[in-house]
Amino acid sequence: MQYKLVIFDWDGTLMDSVPRIVSSLKSLAQHCQLPVPSTEAIHDIIGLSLPIALECLFDCHGDEAQQALIDVYRDFYVERDTTPTPMFEGATATLDYLKQSGYQLAVATGKARPGLQRAWLASDTEHFFLSSRCAKEVPSKPHPAMLEEILEETGFAKEQAVMVGDSIHDLMMAQNAGVDSIGVTYGVHSKERLQSANPKLIINAVAELRQHL
Repeated sequence: MQYKLVIFDWDGTLMDSVPRIVSSLKSLAQHCQLPVPSTEAIHDIIGLSLPIALECLFDCHGDEAQQALIDVYRDFYVERDTTPTPMFEGATATLDYLKQSGYQLAVATGKARPGLQRAWLASDTEHFFLSSRCAKEVPSKPHPAMLEEILEETGFAKEQAVMVGDSIHDLMMAQNAGVDSIGVTYGVHSKERLQSANPKLIINAVAELRQHL
């Protein structure tokens, strides 16, 4: 496969942050006396922007009600929850390898911009990326706007780009944008679920990208 731009999802693709997201959302539910969602239900909304995720999990509508839940969630995720959020094994080395090999790299994430900045600071990885799009800056995945804006900003054609992600939302976004995709099985969705979005490839570890790109 000959691409020039590799666009990554963040949570569950580069950073092993899914357990902390799950823990924080369950803590939010308990704190707000809402039904506690299952781990599987939370996995299904990871990748979506937070207001839409909260609407799916808690049937929470309206900006004011959603913002109240968002504030509680961020307090747990940023301040209270101590679940580690390391980069996946081989992720940083793979980013370095791709960059040194001449690829341009970008991020398309359901995280808000402050969350991505915190993750970049903690992992010392911001310097790898030419472009990024976050929640609230464009419509939520699987809408194609994140990828369309990254392509416009970087000047690459959709045929020159590939999206790498762990959720069906990532791969459907790529499909909606006319961009090839690669699914990863170590995040939130199974190989079978990812295959329904017709990725070019499914891998079991991020380091496998070195063999295929």
